[in-house]
Amino acid sequence: MDLKSFTSAIAQIAEEKGISTEKVTETIESAIAAAYKKDYGKKGQIIKAKLDPETGNVRFWQIKQVVDEKMIYSEQELQELREKKDKEKEKNKEEVEKEKIRFNPEKHILIKEARKIEPDIKVGEELKIELESKEEYGRIAAQTAKQVILQKLREAEREAIFEEYKSKEGELISGIVQRIEKGDVFFDIGRSLGVLPRGEQVAGEIYRPGQRFKLYILKVEETPRGPLIVLSRAYPKIISKLFELEVPEISEGQVAIRSIAREAGSRTKIAVESKAEGVDPIGSAVGQRGTRVLAVINELGGEKIDIIEYSEDPEKFIANSLAPAKVLEVKIKPKNTALVIVPEDQLSLAIGKEGQNVRLAAKLTGWKIDVSSPEKQGEEKKQEEEKEEVEKEAKKEKEGGEEQKEQKEQKEQKQKEQKEVEEESKEEKKKTEKSLKEKEEK
Repeated sequence: MDLKSFTSAIAQIAEEKGISTEKVTETIESAIAAAYKKDYGKKGQIIKAKLDPETGNVRFWQIKQVVDEKMIYSEQELQELREKKDKEKEKNKEEVEKEKIRFNPEKHILIKEARKIEPDIKVGEELKIELESKEEYGRIAAQTAKQVILQKLREAEREAIFEEYKSKEGELISGIVQRIEKGDVFFDIGRSLGVLPRGEQVAGEIYRPGQRFKLYILKVEETPRGPLIVLSRAYPKIISKLFELEVPEISEGQVAIRSIAREAGSRTKIAVESKAEGVDPIGSAVGQRGTRVLAVINELGGEKIDIIEYSEDPEKFIANSLAPAKVLEVKIKPKNTALVIVPEDQLSLAIGKEGQNVRLAAKLTGWKIDVSSPEKQGEEKKQEEEKEEVEKEAKKEKEGGEEQKEQKEQKEQKQKEQKEVEEESKEEKKKTEKSLKEKEEK
């Protein structure tokens, strides 16, 4: 077996697959060690190989664990273990085996023997015993080496792909539709396939094999079948990544996207803020004649995008968020609620179709927004005044009723007291009459 050619061929394959040189060398070493053991080694041996990639020369070692007599079973202990048959004794056996080992001369070496080879070695360390190098290997050994190499290369390739795409989580990637299975779309994204689940697709967007799309790498997970790369077209952050591509001021940090509210496939609102003096955040995002924002809209299949200016002042920010509607006044109320007054002819525009505009504005700002007009406010105020008047009348009636009730109770109490006095008077009168009668009889 020509090791130099072998090394060169594997290195070429690894380069094509994007695997590191260290992984290639490790793969070849594992394969050659397996081939050496197959032809020249013994059962139970642990053999390691070290390859010099420049010369193609290989050195071999047998690895033995250094033990002392306390760590291994004596003949008597082994005999006792063989005699144990019931479950409880088997359990005890497992506990003993955790503490001690069965001595195998191919895997273990006593400390006194090990120190004859390496004087400073300690118990528990590994002793490397150099073996004679071989250059010729049998057909079975070569086949074993080939299988080891292919397996290691597959593992290394999967690991390299996982690490590459894991580092790209949260980034944009370009992909070509390869196939569609059970509603999920599989994209060719270079070294691997990515999946766009149904839940991350844009409603109404059509995917056909061969079409190219920009995709957001949502997450990368390891699975037994290799890396799973989950893509998204609906995730809100795809908007900021697309603007970073189209707007240099955003990618350079002169303009920042502070928040995004999106209903994928329909409409998006983004709040932008200038981080550099003299830079217009909205103008930068829109571009000359709208070229920059149009590029993003086209990539998203015509999805509407409203670009508004961020402000630390909640009233101003909320007013801006309802664009394109004009706002007359913003009233901040308790519990993170805001009342926005707009002209009557702007009311439907501020609310939007099926409440979409105000709903997105609420998501963008983080405030609960109620929209009203001056006319509507006047009516509501009138209704509130009428309601207050009714409540006052009801309260007055209630208070009057309570007063009457109290007077009635007081009257009843007086009558009761008067009755009690009369009864007491009658009793006294009877007692007096009885006393006089008794005197007369005497």
